[in-house]
Amino acid sequence: MISIKKLIERTGENLVPAALDSYRSVLTAMGESGMQACPAVGSTLRQNLIQLQAALSAEPTPGLLQQTGQKVEAELIQWGSGAADYFKQRTGEVKEVMMILARTAELTGERDQRYSCQFQEFTGRLEAMADLHDLALIRDSLVKSAIDLRACATAMAEESQQSVARLREDVRGYQARLDDAERLAGQDPLTGLDNRRGVESSIEYRMGQKKAFSIMLLDLNGFKLLNDTCGHQAADEVLKQFTAELKSVFRSGDVVGRWGGDEFIIVVNAGLQAAGAHIERISRWVFGDYTIRVGDTSRKVAVSAAIGAAEWQAGDSLRTLLDRADAAMYRDKRAGAQSKA
Repeated sequence: MISIKKLIERTGENLVPAALDSYRSVLTAMGESGMQACPAVGSTLRQNLIQLQAALSAEPTPGLLQQTGQKVEAELIQWGSGAADYFKQRTGEVKEVMMILARTAELTGERDQRYSCQFQEFTGRLEAMADLHDLALIRDSLVKSAIDLRACATAMAEESQQSVARLREDVRGYQARLDDAERLAGQDPLTGLDNRRGVESSIEYRMGQKKAFSIMLLDLNGFKLLNDTCGHQAADEVLKQFTAELKSVFRSGDVVGRWGGDEFIIVVNAGLQAAGAHIERISRWVFGDYTIRVGDTSRKVAVSAAIGAAEWQAGDSLRTLLDRADAAMYRDKRAGAQSKA
């Protein structure tokens, strides 16, 4: 009986960490699924679920678990509403284009019917000439018919040009809205940087070009503690300030993106050696003290990050390249933790 009791106790002790790990994995999978299903609003869902995942302590209380569950439910409801609005908007845009084409076809049909009546009138006038014997009357009738026919053809051509011009203008406006929607779908709403979807598109484009490029992954140090002590608003302010400084040390052709939460990614059109020089510049010019508002007071916080770089090699998949950079970043994070210890 004692052995059975100890076994149950040991099983119970192991059950809580296992359940927490499973819960965290589920939150990660939900965020990734939200990104794939609707990237336009999935980025925010993923980032918020990452924050909730990080907030789960090693020994959570029932109250914390209940609160986390309620927050997850609220995030999913908000994501579902945002996704529905997004797809409704896209459906509305497609419907608008169909209406434009339908109106154009309707106007063309009305125009053709109107001019068809005029052509029938010309035909009747020409048939009536067969009964005329006076050459002067025939000549006058022919001249009048020719003038009317020319005016009709000119008006028809002008209306066609106007219809085509209107159609082109409508389609251009629709294309501009589509371009804006695509741009916003690939943009992080907080920092204005490319989001995960946008960066992945840039990487895949470079892979298709088969030219040398490297990526750098950055994971801010101690960001969870900043969130817990200063609040989300102050943490967001740090992210925006850090973004501005990070962008300033790269060229316009490089891609600086927010990978999610407190992670950033940079794509540079250069090899690993040049990426190392960029890392030096980041350490020198971007890391340091940032001033934020906490309540009614100003406070300085030290910001740094673990960085891992990887150069694309022929045959690499997107996942392979990211895994190498991710492994290098965690080596840097472990080295930093050991140096502090």
